[in-house]
Amino acid sequence: MPAVIRTEYGPAGEVLHLIPHPASQLPNVTKRDLEQAWDAARANALNASAAKTAHGFRFMQPGVSPLDLALTDPDAANWTEAIDRVADLGTAHGISVCLRVLALFQLMANATWTRPWFTFAHGGLEFHPALLQAAALAPLTPTGGFAETALRALLPLPQSSATQE
Repeated sequence: MPAVIRTEYGPAGEVLHLIPHPASQLPNVTKRDLEQAWDAARANALNASAAKTAHGFRFMQPGVSPLDLALTDPDAANWTEAIDRVADLGTAHGISVCLRVLALFQLMANATWTRPWFTFAHGGLEFHPALLQAAALAPLTPTGGFAETALRALLPLPQSSATQE
């Protein structure tokens, strides 16, 4: 039986998702799940009138203090709302999709080794399919980020730009 994700709402509309295990136990997703979530998040971000409700995740397990992950940044909250519409944050699968999209964005912003795996295009970011596949399958850390070494191990070796004769 899948774990039950409970959701609580604060007085200002903020949303807290209660997950009964650490983020590292969330399921893998598919490359297509991440593509759909990214597209939804991007479309929502382009809508200036979109609501920006704060979201949070509380990961719990017996005998350990809960770990809270608060998404108070308006962009992250906006993306999370969009991802909820396509991936249902009332499920472990939806939480996993959301955390993977947010972790991928954070990784691309901070890890220079990711640069060959995406490009900036007129319509927004374009991902190399291998990066999305790796992000769908890489384990998450207990705090909801990527286990970076494991994600890199899922990627093929970078292609050389030198031509062979």
